[in-house]
Parts: sequence; C-alpha cells; structure tokens
Amino acid sequence: MASASKVKKTVRIASGRKRVRQDVKLNAANSALRSKFRTAIKGVLKAVQAGDKTKASEAFKAAQSVIDSIADKGIFHKNKAARHKSRLAAKVKALSLAA
Repeated sequence: MASASKVKKTVRIASGRKRVRQDVKLNAANSALRSKFRTAIKGVLKAVQAGDKTKASEAFKAAQSVIDSIADKGIFHKNKAARHKSRLAAKVKALSLAA
C-alpha cells in the first residue's frame, strides 16, 4: 500500500535549486509580514474593546501603514486591505462617537 504523504522530489537543475532557495526566503518574509498585519489589527481591536479612544486611534494609524505596505507588496489584494482599514476605521469612529 502506498504512503499517504507525498514525497518531495529534489530539483536537479541549477536554476530550479536557486528558485527553491529564493522561495524559502520569500515565504519567510511574507509570513513575517502577515504576522505583523494580524498583530496590528489585534492591537486596534483590543484598544476598541477596552474603550480607550486615544490608544485605539494611535493603533489604527500604525495599522494603516502596515496594511498599506502589505497591499503595496502584493501579499494581500488592495481591496482586502481597504476592507480591513474601513472596518477598523468604523470601529474606532463608533468608539469616539459613543464617548
């Protein structure tokens, strides 16, 4: 019976080996940026839940630049970035209107 997991084949052509090395680096960089994106969003949401208006607006300003930079690099689509910024802005605005 065959094994359930796929066995990865090693690339024999030099350009293919180089592409694999580059992909590992790019994957690590993209993963770090995605993590930074999630952390920035969580910071805004925590400040909104705590009800801290000034901290939420500062966190939102920082999150905006992170979201924009990720969209510019093509990691996320620009519409996804705009959607996240819009939803966060609405939450921060609702917090300031409630006060």
